[in-house]
Amino acid sequence: MEGVSAVPVPQPRARTTASDAPGSRRSLALGLLLGAVGAAVVLLASGQTWARGDAPVAGGGLPLTADGQDVTGVPAALAIVGLAALVAVFAVRGTGRYVVSGLLAVSGLGAGLSAWSGAADSAALDEKAAAVSGDTASTVDALSHTAWPFVTAAGGLFILIAGVLALRFGSRWPTMSGRYERDGSPRPRKAPAPPRDPDRPEELWKALDRGEDPTG
Repeated sequence: MEGVSAVPVPQPRARTTASDAPGSRRSLALGLLLGAVGAAVVLLASGQTWARGDAPVAGGGLPLTADGQDVTGVPAALAIVGLAALVAVFAVRGTGRYVVSGLLAVSGLGAGLSAWSGAADSAALDEKAAAVSGDTASTVDALSHTAWPFVTAAGGLFILIAGVLALRFGSRWPTMSGRYERDGSPRPRKAPAPPRDPDRPEELWKALDRGEDPTG
């Protein structure tokens, strides 16, 4: 018929869930990256030399060094806690996810602050100087510090930002075991197969195909 045009049938749009939104994917990737890199930086930088000095001994000064573990073991311990919290964020949901995200943020904050406060610490080298010289009142001379404490503090900052992202966007992130959980709906039961009637024609033909005698 003339004057009749085909009307396009509207197609249903795919519904985008919160976990599939571009913003949630970006925050998820950034949170994972910052948390993992921050923990790695803290653990690596904590094992580097933070301070140098000379212990006063007979005949001159004995060079001494102190790494981050000598100064304070808090940043490395909190980095491990942060890594565990980063993994646990995807294993829990609801209130538990907020609690774990808060633990992630607190561990980053604590690691950064403890590293920053240890940047000018001399207690570790003073203890070594006292042990070397045999004088408990002896202190280290020519004290100097490296940049590794500030690198450690930067790693703690990364962990802190990852925790803040988890607190802000974590409710939209997927759960590690979500795809394997059942939705609680009962599974459809298969209908029982109808009993076979040997007198039906199709059953007779099937018996002949199997080489059986249907009249037996």
